[in-house]
Amino acid sequence: MMELLAAVNIWDLFTNLKGFVEQIIQDYHSWVYLILFVIICCETGLVVMPILPGDSLLFISGFFAADGKLNLAMLLPILCMAPICGDSANYWIGRAVGPRVFRKERVRFLNKRHLDRAHAFYERHGGKAVAIGRFLPIIRTFVPFVAGVGRMRYLRFVCFSVIGTLAWINICVLAGFFFGGHPFIQKHFEMVVAAIIVISLMPAAIGYIQTRRSSGRG
Repeated sequence: MMELLAAVNIWDLFTNLKGFVEQIIQDYHSWVYLILFVIICCETGLVVMPILPGDSLLFISGFFAADGKLNLAMLLPILCMAPICGDSANYWIGRAVGPRVFRKERVRFLNKRHLDRAHAFYERHGGKAVAIGRFLPIIRTFVPFVAGVGRMRYLRFVCFSVIGTLAWINICVLAGFFFGGHPFIQKHFEMVVAAIIVISLMPAAIGYIQTRRSSGRG
């Protein structure tokens, strides 16, 4: 397994996402599902990996399912399991680390600003933040950790995680499946993927700007 992941060109994951997925389909065949599972699981499960391209990766996976290179009936349940597993790992890490993380001025390998923003989001929305945050890059990586730190009941946490996951995975993958083959999208595929990334990052950017303005007034 480790040899398989080591052989994957991680650089293409950030610079040529469509080419990355196409290449792992050609090179690893049915192992591609495991690779996609690990990437999505890491994005949601490791607080040091919030920059992984979740939304666009799901859209492109749906596109290749429509193209017949991936099996949609296999893809959807496998990808649905990935964030649920990632969330659970993140939750228990947060629960083990505890509130002392927030008392530190700086935390090694952890962006404290992102953590504080996720904490504020969690405080504002409560348990619903786990489901809502699924659609917000960076926030979705930190909210499960914060829920663990806050010792939210695990069963309640999992319920919100499952609801958010089913909505997120199905919307993103099926959007790629049904619309990825449209002539306009085919012609401007890279631009569409870039737009997905920008649009998905907009709520976090707006929240950051509002926080800075509030701090400036204070």
